[in-house]
Amino acid sequence: SDDASSEEVALKSTPYPNPDLPILVCDVCDSVIKHCGFHETTETAAWREELRESRYARDLKQEPATESTKISPDPRDWRCLESGESTNLWLNLGTGHIGSGRQHWDGSGGNGAALRHYEEMKNVHGKEFPLVVKLGTISPSGADVYSYAPDEDDMVTDPLLAEHLAHWGINVMAMQKTEKSMVELQIDLNKGFEFDKITEAGAELEPVSGAKRVGLKNMGNTCYVNSVLQVLKEVPFLDETYRGNSEQIFNTAPADPTGDFPTQFAKTLAALNTDRYARGGREDFETPTIAPRMFKQLVGKNHAEFSTGRQQDAVEYFQHLLEVMTRAERKDAERLGTKDDDKRSARRFEFDVEEKTTCAVSGSVRYVKRRENVLPLEVSVSSATNLREIEAERDLKRQKTQGDGDDKDDKDDKDAIRPVVPFDACLATFAADETVTDWFSTATGAKGKATRRSRFATFPEVLPVQVRRYYVASDWTPKKLNVLVPMPEKIDLEALRGAGIQPGETPLPEADDGAAGGGAFVESGGQTVSAAHPPAAAPLDPDPAIVTQLVSMGFSENGSPRAAGHPPPDA
Repeated sequence: SDDASSEEVALKSTPYPNPDLPILVCDVCDSVIKHCGFHETTETAAWREELRESRYARDLKQEPATESTKISPDPRDWRCLESGESTNLWLNLGTGHIGSGRQHWDGSGGNGAALRHYEEMKNVHGKEFPLVVKLGTISPSGADVYSYAPDEDDMVTDPLLAEHLAHWGINVMAMQKTEKSMVELQIDLNKGFEFDKITEAGAELEPVSGAKRVGLKNMGNTCYVNSVLQVLKEVPFLDETYRGNSEQIFNTAPADPTGDFPTQFAKTLAALNTDRYARGGREDFETPTIAPRMFKQLVGKNHAEFSTGRQQDAVEYFQHLLEVMTRAERKDAERLGTKDDDKRSARRFEFDVEEKTTCAVSGSVRYVKRRENVLPLEVSVSSATNLREIEAERDLKRQKTQGDGDDKDDKDDKDAIRPVVPFDACLATFAADETVTDWFSTATGAKGKATRRSRFATFPEVLPVQVRRYYVASDWTPKKLNVLVPMPEKIDLEALRGAGIQPGETPLPEADDGAAGGGAFVESGGQTVSAAHPPAAAPLDPDPAIVTQLVSMGFSENGSPRAAGHPPPDA
């Protein structure tokens, strides 16, 4: 009836848990509370490392189980046999002993009873029972297993875990996870990491809100993703292609938009460049932030590094993102208006570098062009404008150190004067001539010296610049320069425009010209070889995972593919 349809339904809330609620309702509520959504599932998968099988698992010896040593299936009955603790409990699979986990660096966690039991059984009784399982993580899909054995001392897998647990009366098919796994705890730790020590520690920052003033949450070592997105949101043609066409992109999205790049990128740019998520004018102001987990998961899918939770290089991620973007813009050209190659986003970042090589003996030259999408600039600390202040500070620090033995290193490092290197000095390093030794000249037919110089053959619509603060130290470990490079509002690069071969310059002869000894100048990816002495074997296709690891270690982006793809000596 009309009266019935106009009735208002009154909703009422009740505290939970509530013993007056039906059991079915309580079960549903518990399932909802414990359910891991998309974000938690993808985060855990990204952080989960490949664990090796314990060498003790298949031949694990277990003490006889008795009624008194059987483990109750009810988690409320679990207690540390030493301290009575009820959380962070580890069951020794060999003895059935329940002990507390190790104490964390911040004082939280357990008291180490599980480890002490292992050491007592080994040192006093001469028995080796190294495998323990975290009780609160047991479920039909597995559990956290740790090996205390000195030759492992790490998280491991136990292929016979269900059998080993059944020995102590635990049916894994009937168990439910009640505590966070070690991977989930690691994620929480990285999310909660305070970056003020390396950013604006102690600075009075004014909170802002509004369009283009939306932050990005740290989802666990995702600074590289956040940095790239904060830069790309300022690129006009990206904002126009994706956010500007967001309504059409959303309306034409597939049934499952989680795997659709245009949808995820348009959604991310709309969140960053509009005030939809911005909150302002409130006393309880909080900086607006978003967490583009679906975007990160999609872009990093199937990539050896970006699908993990490890720290990554922002430039590598930017270039990988452009590859993903290009594939999407080819596939959905009609939808995005990118049928024309010149309209595709990645092409609008690209530019040609003209490399001029001059033979020091003959004066002959060769011009080679290469396509790039990032301008890497080296930072020369010797070009800092405040070198005198830095040296004076060092002298003062040395005098204080000699005068008293107080340990003030931490405070001194925080307050230390940082070198200020002008951006023009970084550009000058790029434009400077480079001397190449042991170089084979096709003009002279002999090895000698040459000079190389780089210039812009073309300019892109938007020029991405990488200020390279990382370098490889003498011990082959990557280090970061603690310098400031102020970025100017405007940059004039006209003086660095290349003009090609000039009147009066003599080109270096090609291989067909019959240079002395049949030698020829051949360049590929920065490598110089003689055609008279070709490589013994053709290079193999490099493994992208190996190339990524080499670059992350500080090796060059040109040399890493050659190192990863070159065949072994006996191939």
